[in-house]
Amino acid sequence: MMKTADSVQIKETAAAKKRREFHRTNVTGWLFASPWVLGLLLFYAVPMFASVYFSFTTYSILQPGQFVGMQNYKDLFLDPLFWKSIYNTVYFAVFFVPLSIFFGVALAMMLNMRVKGMAVYRTIFFLPTLVPQVALAVLWMWLLHPNFGLINGILANFGIDGPPWLGSESWSKPSLILMSLWGIGHAVVIYLAGLGDIPDEYYEAAEIDGANWFQKTRTVTIPLLTPVIFYNLVMGTIGAFQQFTLPYTMTKGQGSPANSMTFYVMYLYENGFRYFKMGYASAMAWILFVIVMSLTAVIFVTSKRWVHYQGK
Repeated sequence: MMKTADSVQIKETAAAKKRREFHRTNVTGWLFASPWVLGLLLFYAVPMFASVYFSFTTYSILQPGQFVGMQNYKDLFLDPLFWKSIYNTVYFAVFFVPLSIFFGVALAMMLNMRVKGMAVYRTIFFLPTLVPQVALAVLWMWLLHPNFGLINGILANFGIDGPPWLGSESWSKPSLILMSLWGIGHAVVIYLAGLGDIPDEYYEAAEIDGANWFQKTRTVTIPLLTPVIFYNLVMGTIGAFQQFTLPYTMTKGQGSPANSMTFYVMYLYENGFRYFKMGYASAMAWILFVIVMSLTAVIFVTSKRWVHYQGK
């Protein structure tokens, strides 16, 4: 009987010791994580939930505002410039994202070739991503100037009358797409990493079967690169809907000509920080969140049909 009581007491003592050890480890872990947790709550969670509330008010930074329910959302759907900004943003995303994937994969495949000095070529293609967006905008404004721009000067040597580029409503967004494609070096680096992860055995097997370069690219390279393409598709779509710095810098926030360069985030910024319509801007932010989340969900759902992982 004494032995049974002693064994029970030993088990209880061991269990209590484990609880104390777990509690001490848990507290220590939370203490180390507390700066990040506090930062997450103060600078992310609180502003996010506050913006939800502000989107139902007339809050304007300078004044607390009044609760107006869904009025901000109703006003947005009746605002022609709101729809214009959505059109401009969707136009940019529809053309830029596929083109960035196409040119990114093509450049990565060229830079993956085993030729002398390839490290230099890779560095050259990556350098534009290091240029600040404002400096990039100033550079391209000079290159695309209709009168003394370098591109129109080159076209004139071939007898071609260059377009007004940024001064034309029909050419402004294609010009912005061209500028953005110039800075896809970071995506090229990711594609290069994906290409390096493809085993040579697949290419050797395809070559034994008599496949040429195009057939190996279509049946081996592209399918095994789809996980990387999937990642860049998601990030590119999110980034395209957040386009701000280039058009804002080039148009000084005006969105000219004829608001063809007024992008969604630009219009959101203007409402929030120029006109101090923070409630209106908060409503725009949540509409953008819903759009981006919906598109991301569609991409994830459809990825099961076209993304191929090695070994599956």
